Amino acid sequence: MLGNRKKAAPVKNGAGTSESKAIDPLRNLGVQEDEDVKQMLQGSSMVKVRSPRWQKRRTLKLLEDGVTVWCQSHKTSSRAKEQQSFSVMEVECIREGCQSETLRQMAGSVPEGRCLTVVFKGSRKSLDLLCQSREEAQHWVRGIRTLQGRVENMTQKEKLDHWIHAYLSRADQNHDDKMSYDEVRTLLQMINIDLSDQYARSLFQKCDQSADGRLDHGEIEVFCRELLRRPELDAVFIRYSANGCVLSTVDLRDFLKDQGEDASLTHAQSLILTYELNEWAQKNQFMTPNGFTMYMLSKENCVFNPEHARVYQDMRRPLAHYFISSSHNTYLTADQLTGDSSTEPYIRALNHGCRCVELDCWDGDKGEPVIYHGHTLTSKVPFVEVIETINEYAFKASPYPLILSLENHCSVEQQAVMARHLRSILGEKLLTKPLKEVDPHKLPSPEDLQLKILVKGKKERVVEECSSSSSDLSSSDEEASRCSEGKPRRKKEEKKPVVSKLSPELSELVVYTRSVPFKSFEQSAKSPATDMSSFSESEALRHVKDSGMYFVRHNSHQLSRIYPSGQRLQSSNYNPQDMWNGGCQIVALNFQTPGEQMDLNHGRFLQNGQCGYILKPPFMCQPDIKFNPENVGGGPGHQPVLLTVRIISAQQLPKSELDKPSSIVDPHVWVEIHGVPIDNNKKKTHHVDNNGFNPRWDCTFNFTVHVPDLALVRFMVEDHDYTSSNDFLGQYTLPFTSLRSGYRHVRLLKQDGSRLSPSSIFIHVKITPCQNSPSKSSATSPARSPAKCSAKKP
Repeated sequence: MLGNRKKAAPVKNGAGTSESKAIDPLRNLGVQEDEDVKQMLQGSSMVKVRSPRWQKRRTLKLLEDGVTVWCQSHKTSSRAKEQQSFSVMEVECIREGCQSETLRQMAGSVPEGRCLTVVFKGSRKSLDLLCQSREEAQHWVRGIRTLQGRVENMTQKEKLDHWIHAYLSRADQNHDDKMSYDEVRTLLQMINIDLSDQYARSLFQKCDQSADGRLDHGEIEVFCRELLRRPELDAVFIRYSANGCVLSTVDLRDFLKDQGEDASLTHAQSLILTYELNEWAQKNQFMTPNGFTMYMLSKENCVFNPEHARVYQDMRRPLAHYFISSSHNTYLTADQLTGDSSTEPYIRALNHGCRCVELDCWDGDKGEPVIYHGHTLTSKVPFVEVIETINEYAFKASPYPLILSLENHCSVEQQAVMARHLRSILGEKLLTKPLKEVDPHKLPSPEDLQLKILVKGKKERVVEECSSSSSDLSSSDEEASRCSEGKPRRKKEEKKPVVSKLSPELSELVVYTRSVPFKSFEQSAKSPATDMSSFSESEALRHVKDSGMYFVRHNSHQLSRIYPSGQRLQSSNYNPQDMWNGGCQIVALNFQTPGEQMDLNHGRFLQNGQCGYILKPPFMCQPDIKFNPENVGGGPGHQPVLLTVRIISAQQLPKSELDKPSSIVDPHVWVEIHGVPIDNNKKKTHHVDNNGFNPRWDCTFNFTVHVPDLALVRFMVEDHDYTSSNDFLGQYTLPFTSLRSGYRHVRLLKQDGSRLSPSSIFIHVKITPCQNSPSKSSATSPARSPAKCSAKKP
């Protein structure tokens, strides 16, 4: 099989004899002998729990592809059938015991060791299960984690092998471990390619060396090799090979030099040792086409700079000098009116490096505060359960400080209860006093605050004086105040306070993140750095557009939190790039809502080890800086470069979730630049008819990027539709400064940000400095910018 270093290990059949299966996805995963996986393959009878009253017996079974879990159900709707199975790679985490809201209600009435909750990525509801025994629960918990770890650590070549074998297994309808021509045609439709009958038959006959009308073990290997062949990679290989057969170390060093990488002899030799499969070639320091393909598909050739996958930035600067990954209404699973409140969105956000989460706190029954979206039909979750969840997951993805943004609507008595829970549950993690080694009037650094949790809230003992700005209101109060927006209140008593007092116990937990109303840039400049203000998206955008330089200066000194408009009832998001352009640090988004805005957020925080803190460019960190995001005529931060992107091909694209299984996609690719207004631009390729397996475009685009330190590059693939809007297939967003030049693969992501393995785009990137900045006139209609496309080989 293409890319296999060793021959497949024999497996035992039911009679106890050994045989080597031709179609065996589990072989590619290397989990044939894992006891937990064996139990999962046999299946387990469990009880699915939705409430103490709603409990149904279900059979869960791992399918032969080794990644899909099937859940038996008698429902017949298409939506229900989709929910009958899930991939282990769609699982965010497994919570053992009675930890979910549903299972907590049953604590004491069921053995906790037999309970588990499958928390999914994205918006899919969690799955609460009651197993027949503690041992069975452990088999599933360990098994899913084992499979996740194995898939996560597979090379791209191994992922391709597993991917094609999984489809072969599905297409082998009579399970005879051979492939007939009809089964091959079914396979081609499954993998998103519409080959002519003539070509498909010629490919089949080429591989059917025994001429018996069926592909057996060795012939299936040849078929897979032919199907996964990459002519565009072969063309790059031939371009650099002196003899057209192999790459010498000299040839490879020429290639590495053009890639902008380490072109030393030592590095070239190490690549041959790592990726070359042929022993003779490896011994003689040559790289064959197969070895070159292995290298080009490896993580080493990803478009994202691998050096940025670790924490590489200076983490000793004040907090105000960082962009901070932040969530709005973190507790909500859906919309702002009727959605469920839960602890699980906190798990998802924290696992993705979020460093500021929001808690809307209200008085609850029996003296215990609750979290929900006040004055709506959203469900309530106990404050104590949220804090327990935060305590468990706070530092699993990042060691840097976590900020709890408290929207406090509680009585003084229940505020005191909140303070007690924060202290007792978070313990030493909770920051309760200023750091001794840091000036109390200055903000400490992320490094100073490692493994610490900060409380953001009001510190005054009385309600703040009135302000015509809405910044002194919590984000959940914005909608209520909208009716009087723009009408200045002349009398202090006209403003109805959210709370009459603050509990001393809760107030004293606010150390470095004291919420104050924003009144003016002049007043803020005189205030301590430990004060911070919240701005609605419209208010923040007005400051960015009208007073950009002063807003950037303000944000070099104090923290600013931006929150979505109260009118976004469906939990939609604003464009975070506009806020980052103004230097705003805590740009809070609805993490539960996928889309372009969350793609940008994920892309922004992809670098620096995904730790949730990104150091702002130097031109945004000085108190007297003159950078203005609206400036089109140069100045601080403007270092124009020409970005040339060639979209060559794509591999193994998925079908649209909205299409029928028999349909084949017609893909096109968008390349987008998101940054300061002068840099915003996007261009797209033509679409390729009926080919999501290996479409070719060979389209070249040019972009002038004036402020590269703030820019993001987004690649998006859509299924072209003549009669309706195009369907999203996958995307990948990364900082311009993390973009690597040369021939690269772009690993696509799903809408929820999880990997879309093994889907990718093959591109070539070139970055050259501009001598002088051209005018913006050529980008006034970015969507219609011309593309240079050809059928030339790389």
